[in-house]
Amino acid sequence: MKAKPVVPREQASRDVDEAIAHDLQERSVQVVPGFIDALETAYAHVGCHPATGSPRYAHELNLAGLRSRPLTRHPHLLFYVERPDHVDVWRVLQGQRDLPAWMQEPDLT
Repeated sequence: MKAKPVVPREQASRDVDEAIAHDLQERSVQVVPGFIDALETAYAHVGCHPATGSPRYAHELNLAGLRSRPLTRHPHLLFYVERPDHVDVWRVLQGQRDLPAWMQEPDLT
């Protein structure tokens, strides 16, 4: 199977920038490369196997097709929808947030 391109939305890119800024300010500069590696690994995985993500939040939020995948060794979840020609990444959120509230932002539908 050929991998689909993974295309982050503008909000997902902002989420990543905010997570990196938070790690730099609150944690350590050494954490950032691991976060980026985990994100790239998650992107590669969902590009090859988009149906393996959890549909849990699709049911909670009534957003058909929404899937999530945790980032390895990081408290973040990658939220995406498989499209016919790509994987549409909606958000990259820290799992301890009120995820249903964060996913209800207007640019997600």
